[in-house]
Formats: sequence, structure tokens, C-alpha cells
Amino acid sequence: MNTPEQSLLGKAAVYQDQYDATLLFPIPRAQKRAEIGIGTSIGSSLPFMGADIWTAFELSWLNLRGKPQIALAHFTIPCETPNIIESKSFKLYLNSFNNTRFADAAEVLERLRADVTEAVWRGAVPQAAVGVALRGPEQFDAEPVHELDGLSLDRLDLECVHYQPAPGLLSTVPDAPPVSEVLVSNLLKSNCLVTGQPDWGSVQISYFGAPIEQEGLLQYLVSFRNHHEFHEQCVERIFMDILTRCKPHKLSVYARYTRRGGLDINPFRTNHPQRLPANTRTARQ
Repeated sequence: MNTPEQSLLGKAAVYQDQYDATLLFPIPRAQKRAEIGIGTSIGSSLPFMGADIWTAFELSWLNLRGKPQIALAHFTIPCETPNIIESKSFKLYLNSFNNTRFADAAEVLERLRADVTEAVWRGAVPQAAVGVALRGPEQFDAEPVHELDGLSLDRLDLECVHYQPAPGLLSTVPDAPPVSEVLVSNLLKSNCLVTGQPDWGSVQISYFGAPIEQEGLLQYLVSFRNHHEFHEQCVERIFMDILTRCKPHKLSVYARYTRRGGLDINPFRTNHPQRLPANTRTARQ
């Protein structure tokens, strides 16, 4: 079982510019899920569905004549996979394409899909392939930029004193009828589990249920400011805390984190069937 400490995060790494799938470093989701009350035994069902939506902005390879090619890559990794991919290893893996010749973009796409699928399902029987889409330079102008839709919690003028996750700040409005709301904040910040470097994000919370007290929700989101976890783990912690404390009938949590090393990671979790959100970057990404 790989651990974050065994990865190359925060360590000097040799730049490998020839294709090498072994650079991908999967880390099991189970330990962090157990911390927030999610069963990890065989047959246990998750309290949510969704995916981790990645964008790779620095993908390049050589065609058969040695001419460099470039593309953006979108990855959709189901949350049911037993592993996440440590992001520095993902970057090093993508770098290994830089001086490798491929027949065309289709061959690159299939190689990416096969390698990432194997890594995230390692140790289990694959249930679905990772989604991969490439966008060539002729499509770059069509890549949209849009902020998360919803009512901004950041409009609230309040005092914040908690900088480690404080789920006790979450509550609902007593005796109020259920509402359907979409709330957003750009004030999400956490720190890398291994290096301690800051991770900046925006978060969208959609729910149907008793009205969530908005000041407490914003203070709760701010309380992640000095917390050390990977993006996927933070979103699942937010989802479980809101589900446990506020008990909405329907809940979705979607975070878009600013890119690091040419990659952004955007986890989405929901407890009711719906389409995945479009992989549309925000201005800060």
C-alpha cells in the first residue's frame, strides 16, 4: 500500500522525458475515508457518487517525424476507484511523453486512458475506464472560463477564528421549511498533506433540505485554512460533515482548485443521480 510520504512530493526528482507509466503513484482512498466515517470493507457502499475532474495544461509529445505536438487533457476519475493519483507523479508521468514519438493524438489518448485506469483501479477489479478527452490547439478558443454559479457566501461580514475543520459550526435554521439552494465561496484554502504548500479553491454547495445557516457554513469552509489534506479528501470531508450535521435530503459538493504543476483537480460528490458538472475553469485557474 502506497502512502503519501513515499511519493516524490517535496523531494528532488529526475526529469524523465521518455514515456514511463511506472511514474504514476496511486494512493489508497481508504484510510482518509475511514477517518470521516465511510466504510471501506468489501461490499461497503459509498454515501455519494461523483468523480475527480482533472485538467492537464502541459501535455506534449512528438509525432513520428519528431515535430512537437500539444494538447489540453481532461480526465474524469470515478470516485468509486480505490486510489487517487498523487499529483506530482501525474505531472512527471505526463512529462515523460515530451520526447516520445506517437503516431497521432488518438494513440496518446488511448495510452493515457489505459495507464491512468490501471493506476486508479490497482488492487481491485476495474469497473469503468477513466474518461479522457484531448483538446488540440484548434479547440483552445472554445475552452470557456466561468465562475461557479450560486449565491456567494463571501458577501457575509463575519468574524473567523477557526482554522482547522470545525464541523460544530454547521447548523440549520430551526423550524424552517425545506429550501433548494446553491451556495458558493472562493475562500476555500487547505494545505498539501505532504509538503504543506497552500491549495486554493472555490466551492459550490447545492442542497435541498432545512436551510443551512450561512454564516456558520462560511466559517466552517474558512476553517480548512490550515488543514492538511489532498483536494479529494477535503471535498469528501466537507460533504460528510454537511450531510451529518445538516441532514439535507439532497447534497452536492463541487470544488475547483487552482492549478499546480500544470494540473488542476476538481472533485465532485453528490448523493443523488445527476450529470457531472462541465469541466469549466474559473478565472483563478
